Amino acid sequence: MTKTATRTTLRSDELSCPSCIPKIEKALLALPGVEKAEVKFASGRIEVEHDPALSDVDALVNSIAKTGYTAKPSAF
Repeated sequence: MTKTATRTTLRSDELSCPSCIPKIEKALLALPGVEKAEVKFASGRIEVEHDPALSDVDALVNSIAKTGYTAKPSAF
């Protein structure tokens, strides 16, 4: 993780099958400043390492929404 990157955890309760994982990860990785995106199907957690100056939390959530899923920031 670079010095300017931060880790954001999102949660989605709509993940219905593992085939959604690459779709969401690809959408997130296409955003500027996103270094890593990992979707954990069993828990619904989406962990993203990104530069918040280039892609903030709203950009991450909107990118996921474009894939047909909703997500929200999570404390865990």
